[in-house]
Amino acid sequence: MLDKVLRFFITLFLAIAGGALFHLLAPVLTAFLSTEVLKADLGIFKLTVASSLCLLLGAILGGVIGFLASPYLIRLLKRFSLWVEQQLNKMPIHDVIAGAVGLSLGLIIANLLGYSFAKIPVVGDYIPVIFSIVLGYLGIHITIKKRQELAGLFDFFPKLLKELAKNREAKQASAKTAVESEVQAGKGYKLLDTSVIIDGRIADICETGFIEGTLLIPVFVLEELQHIADSADQLKRVRGRRGLDILAKIRGESKKLKVEVTNVDYDDIAEVDSKLVRLGQEVGGKIITNDFNLNKVAQLRGVEVLNINELSNAVKPVVIPGEDMKVSIVKAGKEQGQGVAYLDDGTMIVVENGQRYMGETIDVEVTSALQTAAGRMIFAKPKN
Repeated sequence: MLDKVLRFFITLFLAIAGGALFHLLAPVLTAFLSTEVLKADLGIFKLTVASSLCLLLGAILGGVIGFLASPYLIRLLKRFSLWVEQQLNKMPIHDVIAGAVGLSLGLIIANLLGYSFAKIPVVGDYIPVIFSIVLGYLGIHITIKKRQELAGLFDFFPKLLKELAKNREAKQASAKTAVESEVQAGKGYKLLDTSVIIDGRIADICETGFIEGTLLIPVFVLEELQHIADSADQLKRVRGRRGLDILAKIRGESKKLKVEVTNVDYDDIAEVDSKLVRLGQEVGGKIITNDFNLNKVAQLRGVEVLNINELSNAVKPVVIPGEDMKVSIVKAGKEQGQGVAYLDDGTMIVVENGQRYMGETIDVEVTSALQTAAGRMIFAKPKN
């Protein structure tokens, strides 16, 4: 199929070339045969009968020659293509690319210079051809010889982009390190839940300076407090108002702790405790609570918890079995004969056979103590 296409174009090219060549002989034909018929104008492209006959004769002759010579010309073209392919296979791909670039540059320069010399009489039409040959060859030779230096020049831009990317990553890493150092330096967030605000002890703890960083109060916790304060139940209403008063006290009087209110909310989560845990995960903060269930859930989800009850139990005085105490029996215990007393910090003391001393202040001897997450319980017996 390719041979047929090439044969057609070769025949067409030689037919056109033959017609153009014989068209140049039309004046000679009219000079020898000066008849009016040959000089008659056909009205098509200013052609005369003589020029039309010359064109037709030249096209037929050129087409016949092209058709007959095309097999030989096709073989020559294939040999030339094979030779070019072999030469290119011997060259590395970067040499081929460098040669193509050099040839393009050389031809561009030759075209610019040739235009300047094209107006010289006689030789002006041939100078651009000479420039194209010479500068094209020089472009190929120079770019192949200097390809490594040119490649290094073009590598400047990728290296520049890599340096910019490294600098940006270094800035991001330094910013992240600064944030981490701030957290480690005590600027991390402490999140308050509803129960610990209503409890009220958090205000006194903040004043002592044991809590460092920023106290973060989520807006959904404030909304829950407001909902409790507006409740129809009187006990809930009192608890909600107490929580709001505690917050006002913390914000107004706390000079050792920064207090912030965040408007972050999660519409896809209904429970306030779940919102609090998610906020703690996002800001990397710790949750301050006295809710046992929230404590467990937050720990399971990787959020640190500061439990007020655990702190309270940790700072209570330690009692040792055999230690004497003076207590007031205020009510009967669950078991028969037991009496119940309380210390000033609210710790419950169960006194064996203490029910008969109801309403009296007696000396007791500590027999044991039970420590739980909910608090501490002391067991004792009357001293006498």
